[in-house]
Amino acid sequence: MLLKDIRDYQILFLSLFLVLGIGTRDWTLRPALIGVAIATCLLTQWLFSLILKGQTANLRSALITSLGLSLLLRADNWTTMAIAAICAIASKFIFQVGEKHFFNPANFGIISALVLTSDAWVSPGQWGEEWWYGLLFAGTGGMILQRVGRWDTTGAFLGAYSLLEAMRNLWLGWTWDVYWHRLMSGSLLLFALFMVTDPRSIPNARIGRIVWAGCIALLTFILRNYFFLSTAVFWALFALAPLTILVDTLWLSPGFSWLRGNEEKQEILITPDATLKIIEE
Repeated sequence: MLLKDIRDYQILFLSLFLVLGIGTRDWTLRPALIGVAIATCLLTQWLFSLILKGQTANLRSALITSLGLSLLLRADNWTTMAIAAICAIASKFIFQVGEKHFFNPANFGIISALVLTSDAWVSPGQWGEEWWYGLLFAGTGGMILQRVGRWDTTGAFLGAYSLLEAMRNLWLGWTWDVYWHRLMSGSLLLFALFMVTDPRSIPNARIGRIVWAGCIALLTFILRNYFFLSTAVFWALFALAPLTILVDTLWLSPGFSWLRGNEEKQEILITPDATLKIIEE
């Protein structure tokens, strides 16, 4: 049934953003590269699921990853986009602890393309600073986060990052229009609403998510303001993704399951020895 799975909403809204971006912004994004990203992600997901797990793949997550890559990553050659897509999906199967992957697939694909190729780049300012983009992202992202239950992660990240930027703005004596200029970024909101909140790769416990998101905000602030990286949010998430393992060990909590959104009565608990226990309600 359409839109029964929470991921269906993500697919719908990310597709909307992609069409909106191409239609209203002057993007250097070719439809052929979007097709490569989607086809490669779906094929890689299918092959890994079949070979490593011997089961039919659920392609929703792979489609979400491909849309994320299409929204954020730019490349001159189709091979670069294919490399990003393969690395993104492969990371879910390779970097696991107790059946949980700790790298955000789209983020891993973006960083892989930036490191392994010479023609990949990310344009954080591609959405401009129009206020209605922010309202659209907040509204649609909020609908998904309400169902997924990860508003705390977005709030912790944006709250910590905006506070750090405000303190720096006061210290330097800048006017507040500079401050809002640094925060009103469509890409920053997309990151905060759709990437840093991926429930399958972030910490399980609420306190763990808040601490983890605060660390990402701090590292983003440092990389952006002292190392002058325009892509600081993506590097910060990539660098601190393995911290999820430690956080889940310190604060035990039931792991997230997409099936719970479909009213399946079961709970997945990740134990200290990284094994999985299924607790039937």
